[in-house]
Amino acid sequence: MALDAEHGATAAVPAVRELLHGVPELSADPAALRDEESDLLAALAELCEVIGWILFDAGLNHTAHRMNIRALALAELCGDRAIARLVLLNDSMLHARTGRPRAALASAARVSGPRPLPTLVGTLVLVRRAHATAMLGGRRDADELISRARSRFLDGASRQDPPWAWWIDEAELTGHHGWVLARLHDWDRAIPLLHEAAAAPGPSYRHLFTAELLAALAGAGAWRDAEDLVADLAPRAASIGSVRTTETLARTAARLRGCPAAPVNLRDAAAFLLASVPSHSDGQDCPSR
Repeated sequence: MALDAEHGATAAVPAVRELLHGVPELSADPAALRDEESDLLAALAELCEVIGWILFDAGLNHTAHRMNIRALALAELCGDRAIARLVLLNDSMLHARTGRPRAALASAARVSGPRPLPTLVGTLVLVRRAHATAMLGGRRDADELISRARSRFLDGASRQDPPWAWWIDEAELTGHHGWVLARLHDWDRAIPLLHEAAAAPGPSYRHLFTAELLAALAGAGAWRDAEDLVADLAPRAASIGSVRTTETLARTAARLRGCPAAPVNLRDAAAFLLASVPSHSDGQDCPSR
């Protein structure tokens, strides 16, 4: 995870491939491991969750989903509800990324149980629901859900929150708030929030908020600000290791390059950004066994 946080998911994929070849249990049918000790199953579930996250951020969506299914099965075998919840929330995000908002809502719904959720876990459920609802066109409901997420986050972490929730911080919530509003084309509210999140220090994957900021600026027709951001991004685009981020940048750059309303300087800058962004194939170089 340190490699992923510092350099991005693509830098971590070779380590994932090596791990999968070195630990055959990671690729085994979970049902075949049901007689193993619970500590081993819990460790395997957590490793599969991490691998699923890395594959997702590296753009290997199909393989990531399969790894999420394996992680969830292992977590359920050993009764590790905390990891099971994280996997479901990751898979909800993956479904949203691949254009399946109803599946994203279904995954998020499975996180809840008979008892109230810990504060940060409940916050993240609301975030996932807000994104999916915005994708389905539920403007008022999505706005309400993301506002509830921000409010719940302000209650502070609870004792019941799992260790994995450490990364749910103010910058993360601000970025997602802006992103949900951008999905609703509420540019005036979305852009300042995305700008704030993009400027905050954090792990490599948060470059995604910068990519969503550029998309929002393009959507709003804020040409001067978009050109300034493209000029900042282009020289370092090749080093961005999150495929989610580079795919978003490439889509926005292509849209700007072909937009007759955009100034010529911005279209030229967008063409340069598009040429600078790494190209990736979705899932074709699957690192699983």
